[in-house]
Amino acid sequence: MTIKQKMIEPFNAQIKSEFSASAQYIAIAAYFDDLSLKELAGFFYRQSEEEREHAMKFVRFMLETGAKPIIPSIPELRNQFDNPADAVQFALDQENKVTDEINSLVDLSISEGDHAANNFLQWFVFEQVEEVDTMTTLLQTIKLAGNNLLLVEDYVRRNPQDGGEDPAA
Repeated sequence: MTIKQKMIEPFNAQIKSEFSASAQYIAIAAYFDDLSLKELAGFFYRQSEEEREHAMKFVRFMLETGAKPIIPSIPELRNQFDNPADAVQFALDQENKVTDEINSLVDLSISEGDHAANNFLQWFVFEQVEEVDTMTTLLQTIKLAGNNLLLVEDYVRRNPQDGGEDPAA
């Protein structure tokens, strides 16, 4: 086994966190879909797929390093939001939580001298910078738009870096 023993349980916890985030993003997408905000719904459906891919990266890495991944059940999800800003604030809080989790995994990999795990985790460090920035920008956009969520729909549609369709495609 090339992964250090002390990394296995925390990596399995991260698998749970990533799959939970994926499911939570579906719940947020459904919230926006129910409001007929199709661009925001699509953005969060895509975010859900991205989080699932993150979980699968952990699963594959563990298998490649001789560790057994545990595929968890997910906790209860939040399905009710006071307004669109509340939903996006919740997503931002979730991304900040995942950032803290990834940073803790990096710290553990360093203290354990697990260079393979540390190298693997560096992709997630950079990914979380992007995720937090994207959610922060989306939340600011919603707040600036006030009650005119059609402006937010247009913003999401026009900004591929923030999850919208690439107009050049």
